[in-house]
Amino acid sequence: MPPIRYRVQANGPLRGTAVIQGAKNAALPMIGAALLASSGQTVLRNVPTITDVANAVELARAVGAHVEHHPADRLLIIDASTVTSPLLPGDLTRRFRGSVLFLSSLLYRCGEVIYEGAGGCNLGTRGLDWHYRGLVRLGARIEEKAGTIHITLGATAAADLYLDTPSHTGTENLMIAAATTPGRTVIENAALEPEVVDVARFLTAMGAHIDGAGTGRITVEGVDQLHATDYTVMPDRIDAGVLCMAAGITGGTVQLVGGDVLDAFGVARHKLEQMGVTLRPEGAVTTASRLGDLHPINIITDTHPGFATDLQPPLMALATQASGTSYIRERIHDARYALASELTKLGASIVIEGERATVIGATELRGDTVTAHDLRTGVSLILAGLVAHGETVIENGRMIERGHADLVARLRALGAHISREELPDTTRP
Repeated sequence: MPPIRYRVQANGPLRGTAVIQGAKNAALPMIGAALLASSGQTVLRNVPTITDVANAVELARAVGAHVEHHPADRLLIIDASTVTSPLLPGDLTRRFRGSVLFLSSLLYRCGEVIYEGAGGCNLGTRGLDWHYRGLVRLGARIEEKAGTIHITLGATAAADLYLDTPSHTGTENLMIAAATTPGRTVIENAALEPEVVDVARFLTAMGAHIDGAGTGRITVEGVDQLHATDYTVMPDRIDAGVLCMAAGITGGTVQLVGGDVLDAFGVARHKLEQMGVTLRPEGAVTTASRLGDLHPINIITDTHPGFATDLQPPLMALATQASGTSYIRERIHDARYALASELTKLGASIVIEGERATVIGATELRGDTVTAHDLRTGVSLILAGLVAHGETVIENGRMIERGHADLVARLRALGAHISREELPDTTRP
């Protein structure tokens, strides 16, 4: 695919209405879980038009599923009755980390799965051991050779499982696996994220018996088989959070349409309001606005309902415009500060000491050429570009499109000066 570049220029406060996309972190496990249905067609609605979803669709097709993707309608139709291949090929799995969410379904459908490795953003130590250990506890056998994981289905039986850290992908994968494992499986220290709850509801709509989603202890009573269903993906709280911060950093007012997302924000809602960003829910519309100055803030990232690590980079961009010193402590991903050096190129004053970042504001940002090292860094640089003098050019823009759909069109509708360019692909002869 040709490289993508974004260009952003400040154009005053953003004003208008923006639609929140469907949740990436719910849609991806649902696509994987849909492969459990050996008959019928699963319909997924409000699916975000992002590259991670496109990659998941391609991966589902690679193992034999028939998938109709209607991006304009945000719709997927998945017929998994034709799934035959246990191979998750590396040229697809290394494009996105969500490929790990296909393991449990293929193991159930094919009796084995061959996994050639996960990709996605480089965020330090994001091990997958708890996925594998949990599957072993449920009766799987695992062999690793030259970077390839071969998992075979042994004598399956329910088990008491414990996650060392409340990983949302780990929790989702184990719920998917336990849904068709005979007996009563208990997942302790389960993730509390709203997307985990949404995936549990989706599995329940397929016929699974799951209790406790949204708490630290989830109980799954295994059933013989699951069936196809029709389900609407929840709104994306990270996408909504970024749009709220876009209103905040520009001093504008944005109406977010697509569902009440404030409860899903957790601590982030309160931190944004402490900074001076007003959030007002009215049914399915949330209004985000900022009239006065931005105030400095202290945050510590944590699992839900703590401050989401995915919202930490955009908050760092927001903090550069706050009148005073903000302190950020990143406790989830040890490589989440890639944004700091790029913001510094724009004139920000940021000091990194281990897991702590100190952001000294308010600073006058100046446009420059910067790089989206990962998804969240990229969208945060767009926020910075909305207030920087001159033009901000963001290279490696495809990273942004892994998690945000139609961002240029949505921001333009709010009055932003932003464009997207496809560059010549110099890797081809």
